[in-house]
Amino acid sequence: QVQLVESGGGLVQAGGSLRLSCVASARTFSRYAMAWFRQAPGKEREFVAAINWSGGSTYYADSVKGRFTISRENDKNTAYLQINSLKPEDTAVYYCAAEWSRSMVVNTDPKKYDYWGQGTQVTVSS
Repeated sequence: QVQLVESGGGLVQAGGSLRLSCVASARTFSRYAMAWFRQAPGKEREFVAAINWSGGSTYYADSVKGRFTISRENDKNTAYLQINSLKPEDTAVYYCAAEWSRSMVVNTDPKKYDYWGQGTQVTVSS
């Protein structure tokens, strides 16, 4: 069982930045691909970004490309999401997720992910 704990959310003005963190309890963190998803009120959970086990492969949703950066530090069991140039439409609960995978290919389908955090709220005011 892997526990994921997100932090770093908050209230920020449009154009601002946040850095979300996701700390995993797994000793084998480096064997997991990590991803961030988000869910806005009344909407389905959507893929944001993913990174493979080594950090050598990343993938982003078109809506965040160029503004968001996913990264990881395997020696700290932590994945990050740097969010810049925030927009009101980025307001959502952000979840990190882990998938047992040593592939270079990352998944955008939430059903592929084995573990989920509790989420952290990001609110962007206009």
